[in-house]
Order: sequence, then structure tokens, then C-alpha cells
Amino acid sequence: MLSKTKLQKTVKNQRQALKELLFVSMTELATSCANKIHDRQALEKILSNEMNSAEYCKYLWVLDKTGRQLTDDAMRTGFKYGQVGRDRVARPYLQRALKGEDYYLSEAYISRNRKRPSLTAVKIIYDENGKVSGYLGADFDLRELPHTSDVYVGEKDWQQIKGDPAIRSGLFSQQRTESAMDSQIDDVLSIVQELILEHGVFHAKLHFSSSRATLWRVDNPYDYQILNIDELSDPDICLAFQHQQYFEKAIVDTVCIARVFQQFKELRFTDETIYLRAASLNIVNGMVGLNFSCDGSHYMHYEEFLEKSMPFWFGG
Repeated sequence: MLSKTKLQKTVKNQRQALKELLFVSMTELATSCANKIHDRQALEKILSNEMNSAEYCKYLWVLDKTGRQLTDDAMRTGFKYGQVGRDRVARPYLQRALKGEDYYLSEAYISRNRKRPSLTAVKIIYDENGKVSGYLGADFDLRELPHTSDVYVGEKDWQQIKGDPAIRSGLFSQQRTESAMDSQIDDVLSIVQELILEHGVFHAKLHFSSSRATLWRVDNPYDYQILNIDELSDPDICLAFQHQQYFEKAIVDTVCIARVFQQFKELRFTDETIYLRAASLNIVNGMVGLNFSCDGSHYMHYEEFLEKSMPFWFGG
């Protein structure tokens, strides 16, 4: 079995924290409903009172022990009518409760009506003899739930992603055609390096095959610039960018940028069949991205990238 990624672990921790956060209120509410399980009006009053103070909940509802709804859905603004008698047996979030799990917080799903990521918590309601008499359900919109875990920080480990099988199958029938960027590669790499070092570019993606670059700047990170080969090969382009010190949040050693770019160049020209189509460097998270002619992609930390020699990529 594959080990969980850091992102999956973050999701798991967040779900567990939410499950614990909601447990006490769900248990207390289920206890309140237990003595009124056969009185719809009383149940709906209990649910309505709870919704007046419920900070995160979207809907509250009660089912009988067969999974049919005993109440309408309680909302903050009243009730969603027409829900009594609704059969929820087939809903995935109810399956574990039906098998005896006392309290369960579902996996996230897309809601039927609003088409938004949601969660449902289900708590068994017991009668005075400790037997199942029904189920308390609570629906939550992910937008409204508190974030209880640490902020996710992206993976820094090497990731290899296979591309389009159709491209891979025809790989050896193709050959690199020299692009306009190829013919001016040294000037282009020098200019982009200068934009990173002295003009606030923190993420640069070079599209060698289509002879363009996409740049993100620290003073306007939500908008990117696309430069064509005429602009990328003209040193005057630097005059269009405000002079800025090397970004203080950068983790890439300045002397390594030229080395990274030189390795991009080697990956572009070493082999005429398997060659680099596009590559990127982000100096803040230190990640290098590579896309090859086989449509395969690689993402790795720049230090690891610099440790890889050409035989690693091409064999021999």
C-alpha cells in the first residue's frame, strides 16, 4: 500500500479535529432527542433551538431506526419542508451508523442541491434500554467549518508524473525541432536570471518549444506576464521591470540559479528525442518543474535537481 502524502495526512488530521470538535454537541443533542423520538413536533423544536446556537451547522435532522426521516431539516432560518419520510438508507454517510458505529463524520462529498463540498455527522440515538431508536444527522458546508489544523505546505519530495499515453507511444517517431529560443538560449537564460536576481521575479517558467516565458513577480503575485522571444532576447526588457532586491523569502542560493538554468539547457540539447519542452524555477519554495517531450513531468527541490547528472535522465 502506498504511503499517504503530506496533503492526505493534513486532510486526515483536519477531519479528526473536526470530528472531536463536534462530538460533544452531537452527543448532547442525541440525548435530548431520545425521549422525544416519537414526537415529531417536540423533535423539531429541539432541533430548532439547537440551530439558534449552532455555529457551523447547515441542517439538522432525525431519522427512525430504519433510516427514514422523522423531521424536516432544521435550518438557521426555519425548516426545509417536505423532508419527512425521506429514505436516507442508501446515503454513504449512513452506512456505518446502520452497522452500529456510534458516531461518524463522513468523508467530504458534493452536496446534491448547492453542489458544494460538504460533510455529514451521524450520531446514534439510544432508548432507555440502550437500544438504537434512531439517528441524529447534521450537515456541514466546508466553507463554514473552522480550520483546525496547521496550514498545508506543499511537498518538497521528487514527484514524477506520466503524461499523455498517446504522446509517449509516438515518442521515437519525433525529433526536436530547433525553436527560436533554442537559437538564443544563452541570452534568454541570462535575461531571465537577471529578472529573478534584480527585478522581483520569484517564479519563472521557460517554454523552450514555444519560445516564451511566464513570469510571476513579488510586487504583483496574482498576475503573471507572458514574454515572447523578441522580448526575452532583448536586454532592454529589464528596463520595464522595477529594480528590486533579491526576494527576502527566497530559499534558492543566488549562485545556484545559473547552475539550474545551465542544467535546463543541457536537458534541452543532450538528446534529440527525449528533450526538455518546458522548465520552471520557484525561488521561494525552491522547486524545479520539468516537462519532457514524452509529456512526462518531474517536480523536485533545486538542490536535488542539481545533484542529478545527465546519465540519470538519459541513462548510460
